[in-house]
Amino acid sequence: MEKIKMTTPLVEMDGDEMTRILWGMIKEKLILPFVDLKTEYYDLGLLHRNETRDQVTVDAANAAKRLGVAVKCATITPNRQRMEEYPQLTEMWKSPNGTIRAILDGTAFRAPIVLPCIRPVVKNWEAPITIARHAYGDMYKAVDLETEEPGTAVLTFRGESGAEQTLNVQTVRGGAVWQGQHNTEASIRAFARSCFQYALTRKQDLWFSTKDTISKVYDGAFKRIFEEEYEKTYRTEFEKLGITYFYTLIDDAVARVIRSKGGFIWALKNYDGDVMSDMVAAAFGSLAMMTSVLVSPDGTMEFEASHGTVTRHYYRYLQGEKTSTNPMATIFAWSGALKRRGELDGLPELVRFGQALEDASLETLESGVMTKDLLPLVEVGFEARGADSEEFMDAIAARLAEKLA
Repeated sequence: MEKIKMTTPLVEMDGDEMTRILWGMIKEKLILPFVDLKTEYYDLGLLHRNETRDQVTVDAANAAKRLGVAVKCATITPNRQRMEEYPQLTEMWKSPNGTIRAILDGTAFRAPIVLPCIRPVVKNWEAPITIARHAYGDMYKAVDLETEEPGTAVLTFRGESGAEQTLNVQTVRGGAVWQGQHNTEASIRAFARSCFQYALTRKQDLWFSTKDTISKVYDGAFKRIFEEEYEKTYRTEFEKLGITYFYTLIDDAVARVIRSKGGFIWALKNYDGDVMSDMVAAAFGSLAMMTSVLVSPDGTMEFEASHGTVTRHYYRYLQGEKTSTNPMATIFAWSGALKRRGELDGLPELVRFGQALEDASLETLESGVMTKDLLPLVEVGFEARGADSEEFMDAIAARLAEKLA
């Protein structure tokens, strides 16, 4: 068959370890045979980020703003253990996701890929829960400090006018660790608007939760801005559709989520969204079955998997072992990016291809061919066999070719 032509490239951000291996397989087996793929390529592998002093991450994010669509592989954020593992590193580089999110100033919407043969661990969940994660600031843009002697830490803001505001943080008698974090009014407001707009698009209730009873100023600002945006702009549209906006404290929200039937959007601050998206993914089946799309106020979208680089499988792969690593979330990142590129460029055949790729992947799983992480999760009586990653993708490729023939 003739390959589908693209007119505008999308931004391709390569990554690390086992997900980098899967990335190459997905392109080779599931995309390049069918699409004349055009990408602007950026290598966000850890060693290349180190070589460029992380400039490649900034360049990739700016390219995403310019081209409007990006797809990203999972990447390593180094910690002390990784610094020992990679002695070439000259610095403990910040999270590339954090850098990209700060530049794009978007909201990350994460939703599980649901299969009939896998029931959620929370038995009363009947529909997917979408996590809307604020993608700027908090501890992801924080500064850290460790001290060893007694003393006092202060927080000072110096305005452009020269006026200063100072708070005493704490006086300590010995060693201590400190962290200063921030957010901006503009970013919080953009987050709120993105969440309300997404809820209207999906016709689903929107929940928002934080801890304003303890963090009265910081979290209180999030609560206030969401309420202002809802009352000023979105209440009428929500009421027309019969959907609701609901705020509660995060500890109460967790209890309510567990008791719920699902089928709503749960908006959370950056760190809370990071944690809760993994909880929701695991409860619905697997972290490898969680999609993520970063949506910026200007419409830029960056698609990625929610999970990490699957280090354990990577070292087995290096020893020559075939691994059964689940590529579903990464496949859906590619399909989502291709569909979005097709929508923006008026290429319905590219949109159809992205949908066909998702359908072929789901149908392969529903036929009983799946990676081994899913086998313990399937319903009793459902016949399934475990396949390694390459076998699984070959099965998807065969179904995809039939669909497109």
